[in-house]
Amino acid sequence: MKIAIATINNPSLESAKQLLPILKNHDCTIFNKSEESDGFVKFDKVDDILPTAWAEFDAIIFIMATGAVIRKIAPHLKDKATDPAVLIMTLDLKRIIPLVSGHLGGANELSVEISQSLDECVNFVTTASDQIKVLAFDMFAKKMNYEISNLKSLAQLANRIINKQTVQVVTYPSIIEELKNFEGYNEDSIIFFTPDDLDDFESEISTLYITPQKLANNSLQFHPKEIVLGLGMNRGTDSKEIDLAVKRFCFEHSLDFKNVTTLASFEAKADEIGLLEFAKNANKELKFFNANEINKLEQNFSPSQATKFFNIKGVAEPASLLASKTKTLFLSKRIYGNVTVACSF
Repeated sequence: MKIAIATINNPSLESAKQLLPILKNHDCTIFNKSEESDGFVKFDKVDDILPTAWAEFDAIIFIMATGAVIRKIAPHLKDKATDPAVLIMTLDLKRIIPLVSGHLGGANELSVEISQSLDECVNFVTTASDQIKVLAFDMFAKKMNYEISNLKSLAQLANRIINKQTVQVVTYPSIIEELKNFEGYNEDSIIFFTPDDLDDFESEISTLYITPQKLANNSLQFHPKEIVLGLGMNRGTDSKEIDLAVKRFCFEHSLDFKNVTTLASFEAKADEIGLLEFAKNANKELKFFNANEINKLEQNFSPSQATKFFNIKGVAEPASLLASKTKTLFLSKRIYGNVTVACSF
């Protein structure tokens, strides 16, 4: 992490210097009122350094009074998704409080790291989920590097978990297993659904959706970023037609093309000029798979002309699955003229 340590007098400066060996794996800058050198920046007023610290650092550790810190940072607070981690420490370094951005910003994790490295340092974590050790959905999203939509809905789900009420999670089997293995998981707190099985889903219960698609609702949503498009096309299809098919597919399924990391196809398409040009122009990795790799897959795929011409199970669907990280085919193929598109993550 890139960490700013803010001090306002010589005793707090000396305390900050004692933190440096503990934070040796981080990039630290000490803001102070008396020393100017490599890693030390002088300032006159705290207000003068906050715009820079807030915009350019992942975390700010204040060695000063809590009330003063709260007053100073108040005008800069925006939301938990973008605010840096803010921590407060006492002069003797025996008390630490993660004040802002405990989960997504990493303040809680940083406070644990510091307190465990200092003798007699007490860590005052006030986040309820951490105190009673229940599953924190935002920490799961952070671990999995998911994009988050409708973050304001997080509080409702978190409160239900804390109050020992159930919430619903709609996602895919691979992610369900990840959640079940995450710290704080309690099987009594979560009812899982897959998109193919929503028979007992109750719309009035707080719900988390974990899918690459950005759904048209106000519920909390986590979006895996690494998605794969499987592409099939007739011989000689140009790059413009492939580009239009991909854009339409992403539009119709509320996908962000920037989250597409890889394009995949059958090895017989490796000399398709239009596909090669499209991948190059889109700056996406392009992978090809052979008949043996495709036919080894046990999943059932949509009927495909590739079975007739190449004796394989398909092109777009199996290729996207083979190139994906979690082996989850979540969007079956769609045909747009000469182009077939499917999506996995």
